[in-house]
Amino acid sequence: MKIAFVTDTGTGKDPSYWQERGIYCFPLQIEFNGNSYDEYVTVPYKKVISNLHEQVLMKTSLPKLGLIEDTFSKLKEEGCDAVFCVPICKGLSSTFQSLEMVANQVGLKFYGVDCYVTAVVQDRMIEIAKEMIEKGHTPEEAIQRLERIAASCETVLLCDDLQHMKRGGRLTPAAAMLGGLLKIKPVLYLDKGTKGRVDVMAKVRTMTKAQDKVIEFIKSRGVTSDYTFIVAHVDVLDAAVDYAQKIQKSFEGAKVKIIDLVSAVGIHTGLGCLALQVFDENA
Repeated sequence: MKIAFVTDTGTGKDPSYWQERGIYCFPLQIEFNGNSYDEYVTVPYKKVISNLHEQVLMKTSLPKLGLIEDTFSKLKEEGCDAVFCVPICKGLSSTFQSLEMVANQVGLKFYGVDCYVTAVVQDRMIEIAKEMIEKGHTPEEAIQRLERIAASCETVLLCDDLQHMKRGGRLTPAAAMLGGLLKIKPVLYLDKGTKGRVDVMAKVRTMTKAQDKVIEFIKSRGVTSDYTFIVAHVDVLDAAVDYAQKIQKSFEGAKVKIIDLVSAVGIHTGLGCLALQVFDENA
């Protein structure tokens, strides 16, 4: 069976990066000033950050359906039998459902895994799926492993301003209610338990206490120094470095990578956001 591997720019990487690795990648859409742009292709990350500073209203949406249809039709014509997809999670986007719908329409067998989030865990999951299947594992075996990885993942967000996320509808009702509260630092999270929706985990008064809550939370979930640790930020590199050092002190031997938060997510979290993502690649 000939299988094509598919993801999107929720991974934080552009289509050309994935093309070099034999994986198809559809750009999520970023809309502002009456136009729609391909994430990381026609709107660079620096422009998104600039728009946030200038308070330009931006929205995000799923990849262009026409591009998905054209790509899947071409794959079918070239003798492809199936697509194995790891897109941005269902709780944040309808990309998963759209990929499945188009695959069914053109006659491709669909294999898909919900990562319950996005960014680095999505990135690693599509890479691992391709590696496993090319080594002779079945798609079902790959799905089982990816589901274990997704279940191990915790993503925790520390935002200065909830208004971006409230407008975008990515919050659960409980978390959205916090948008009007003053002098509160909500600790937000998403994982398998929230089905990829952003929920509130704690409410504290300072960023220091919020970070302590995050560390306490992930320890309670069984996270160890063997996990993959990622700190992502929206234009606050110094704060991200301090946060990463704090995490490393709490998990002796852990290696924490610092990245820019995926632009399609940063649009909703706003400037100053710090995000921690942890997962077990060997689950």
